[in-house]
Amino acid sequence: MGPVSGEVEIGEVRPEECEAAGEVVVAAYSTLPGGHLSPEYAAELADVRRRRSGATVLVARDGDAVVGCVTLVTDASSPWAELVEPGESAIRMLAVAPGSQGRGVGRLLVEACLERAAANGSGAVVLHSTPWMTVAHHLYERTGFARLPERDFLPVPDVPLMAFHLSLSA
Repeated sequence: MGPVSGEVEIGEVRPEECEAAGEVVVAAYSTLPGGHLSPEYAAELADVRRRRSGATVLVARDGDAVVGCVTLVTDASSPWAELVEPGESAIRMLAVAPGSQGRGVGRLLVEACLERAAANGSGAVVLHSTPWMTVAHHLYERTGFARLPERDFLPVPDVPLMAFHLSLSA
């Protein structure tokens, strides 16, 4: 597939889109290698309605279809914050529907998060990614993120999370 068409728009998830957005996240994470997708984690990924409390959930829409989803945490005290320090925002659970991958949808979602984080006064954005999310790593590097190994962590056995950081200060 080619680059994103003009039809794709990014915006906050609407209540009636929560189920479809959750399905996109679970479908995208299901295509990844490794045994990281326990039933409990799949349920957490699917629960977009719950994430809307304490975080901003953005979706990519191609016409009426939700083709991407990301959670933006702009407050270190949010229940969705993982190793987020005061003054930072975090990107979590970035996902693009398998049939829409490779079209630039993930880039649009990341850029929307960076714009919102800056508008919110955040000085930096952090995110965590598994070692096997190599396509996402290339996206993060192209967007200006750098590895931050001192904030890597192991939330569950066999699922190491690699930290990435982007300063929003000029």
